[in-house]
Amino acid sequence: MNYLAHIFLSRDDELITIGNFMADHIKGSKYKNYSVGLQKGILLHRQIDSFTDAHKIVRISKRRLNDRYGLYRGVIIDIFYDHMLAKNWTLYSDIPLHDYTQLFYKKLNLHYEILPEKVKYMSHYLIKDDWLLSYAQIEGIKQVLEGMNRRTGGISNMNLAINDLQDHYEHFEKDFTLFFEELRHFCKEKLLEIDQLFT
Repeated sequence: MNYLAHIFLSRDDELITIGNFMADHIKGSKYKNYSVGLQKGILLHRQIDSFTDAHKIVRISKRRLNDRYGLYRGVIIDIFYDHMLAKNWTLYSDIPLHDYTQLFYKKLNLHYEILPEKVKYMSHYLIKDDWLLSYAQIEGIKQVLEGMNRRTGGISNMNLAINDLQDHYEHFEKDFTLFFEELRHFCKEKLLEIDQLFT
């Protein structure tokens, strides 16, 4: 899953949310260098990624994409699913998406000093260009995919994936809806298990 989903699935716990957000840049056992709350977020992030990568619905979504994306298909589906979450936000949260994202940006700034350097750099643009809110619009996803393609030197062809999204939009939305319900239940259980590790 991409940024918005990871944040949303963090149980509204500030430190778990920040840990989940920065987890991709914490390798191996280095998560133990952080506070308990951040450790929980990092461990949750890893569980979400493992569950997502192995899930049959996600694999179906990947097969809907053109073969040209190769190993980048998983990244593309993560972005598509964040779009579906943002677009259908009112089904999952009583807090308007704009308010929710602004609150997260405040949390991010509050904990800025503990973020890995790459996350600090990325966060500047995340907040400046309001990436999380932009996910709700097709144009926002188009810009994300174009940016990802530039960062891969053009070899990922991810800029072309906006066409795949539009061509199979209803199928991707259905995939997301079914998968996300299972993921939410999974995270609820995993958070309880992670809590027990620290008691």
